[in-house]
Amino acid sequence: MSTGTLERPETAPDSPEEFTQEVVFEMLSNRRRRYVVHYLLDADGEAELRDLSRTVAAWENDKRPEEVTSTERKRVYNALQQAHLPKMDDAGLVEFDSSRSTVAATDGLVDLQVYLEIVPGGEISWSQYYLLLGLLFSSVALAAAVGVSPFEEVPGVALAGAMAVLLTLSGAAHVYHGRKTRLGADDHPPSV
Repeated sequence: MSTGTLERPETAPDSPEEFTQEVVFEMLSNRRRRYVVHYLLDADGEAELRDLSRTVAAWENDKRPEEVTSTERKRVYNALQQAHLPKMDDAGLVEFDSSRSTVAATDGLVDLQVYLEIVPGGEISWSQYYLLLGLLFSSVALAAAVGVSPFEEVPGVALAGAMAVLLTLSGAAHVYHGRKTRLGADDHPPSV
């Protein structure tokens, strides 16, 4: 299928490096497409359009799937069938069979996680956090080396231990946050 806006690579991508940045940003720029990614990753990569549209409508309307009205489901069903799934198929992220109303994830769909570090407004990214943590550790080490009080009094092993504990706690927080914001990792997609 072709929508005329995105070209499928000559060979289907097997890794995130094979998707252009334009394709990745285009695919992830729409909430419904992110919901499709989340649903497929959570549903082992395959879905019937009827079930997918009911669940996406439930997420959009903050309802349980069984509470979704036929109008809400049809609105999502039509948008997915006519626009979103063909676009994702053209990009090589899913295989959409419109005649059978089924959609299946490609190997490349899982790789989109690389692009999804969710940073709400006003917060810093994890990469910035680790940069600041490294600067803090460097400053403490330099202060201890040149004899700045109170760092000159603390043994090097204690300083290294404190830094290791802080780094370990930071890593654990990062893993926890990453699992909560990963598409396909929970019943409800993360709010982006």
